[in-house]
Amino acid sequence: MATGELGGRSAEKLFSLSGLFAVYKPKGPTSAAVLNLLKERLLAEAGVQTKDNKRKRQALKIGHGGTLDSAATGVLGNEKYKYSHRTSMEDASKYTAIGLLGRATDTLDATGKVTEEKPYDQVTKKDLENVLQKFTGDIMQVPPLYSALKKDGERLSTLMKRGEAVEAKPARPVRVYSLSLQQFQPPLFTLGKGQRLLHRVICHCICLPSCLA
Repeated sequence: MATGELGGRSAEKLFSLSGLFAVYKPKGPTSAAVLNLLKERLLAEAGVQTKDNKRKRQALKIGHGGTLDSAATGVLGNEKYKYSHRTSMEDASKYTAIGLLGRATDTLDATGKVTEEKPYDQVTKKDLENVLQKFTGDIMQVPPLYSALKKDGERLSTLMKRGEAVEAKPARPVRVYSLSLQQFQPPLFTLGKGQRLLHRVICHCICLPSCLA
């Protein structure tokens, strides 16, 4: 779709821009929903009406550097690019998460149904640090069922919420450049890292019921 079909000079200027900018994502909406709202606002300011017109939104090329869960808050790094080319912001993404010891949920975070509870008194800071070492470097990660990965065009998390049977995706290689235990105040602990890896998976694999708080 040519920019001339979408509006006047303001639209042409918008489509000619390229660069990086940040947007705060609140708790609730998906990263994709925030991106779509951003496109609608930018196009509206340029005089382009996008209501019920997905094609116009797709014509504005903006991508983000890493998905945040619906329940997460944080800054989405976004890139506006002119053509099909875009840079990779994934390596620059930083994620921090607060975990809760002693409780497991079906979604691996605080929004899910509690599936198991156990005492956590015996867990020490050193125990957690030893486990985290296994998640640094080149590892194989099995994506959680409640995730943004898709099957037949639909998110796995959406299928799970509808009660449909979903098979686990095969393990895939992931490179984790850094992962640290920033704070340890049982039952809460804080994880920080410099490469995208679902913290829900880490919490699920520390050999004690735990989930994102």
